[in-house]
Amino acid sequence: MKNIFSAAIIASAALVSCGTVQSVIQNTFPYTANVLVSTGVPANKEVSSTATATNVQTWFGGNNNAQIKDVRIADAKISVVSPTGGNLSALKSVKVYISSTGTNERLVASRSDISTNSSSLNLDLNNAGFLDEVVKSTGVTVRTVYELKNQTTSDMNLKVALNFSSVPVR
Repeated sequence: MKNIFSAAIIASAALVSCGTVQSVIQNTFPYTANVLVSTGVPANKEVSSTATATNVQTWFGGNNNAQIKDVRIADAKISVVSPTGGNLSALKSVKVYISSTGTNERLVASRSDISTNSSSLNLDLNNAGFLDEVVKSTGVTVRTVYELKNQTTSDMNLKVALNFSSVPVR
């Protein structure tokens, strides 16, 4: 019994070591950006909105992105976050680009021919190549290009949520 207890303590200590925790935390990490679709936006015309993306590291004032590599987009979702609710039925298409403070822009997700009355939608991923140089920078910018089917009758707040996967640098 004593040996089992000792083995459990040693195993627990190994699991919470810095390298293991960092590996688990850094395996996937999110970035979010907000987009305002105003009532004056015309239908059938592409409109661009740019925002600085935030992730959990920027919330706590750190940047451990130097400890990761082979960064790829793992998941992309757009959702309505308006206080009055709403759905994505007004959207015709959406494209999401990320860049490092406006340079090295890369398309990471998109969706055409949107036909949903849902308040959220998973986007199609563009997984061509690694995104290390963008995500390791200090200022990640998300540019959302959208097109409406018809003009909205009220402002619509959208949240773009991007999840990236990586492996730790060893």
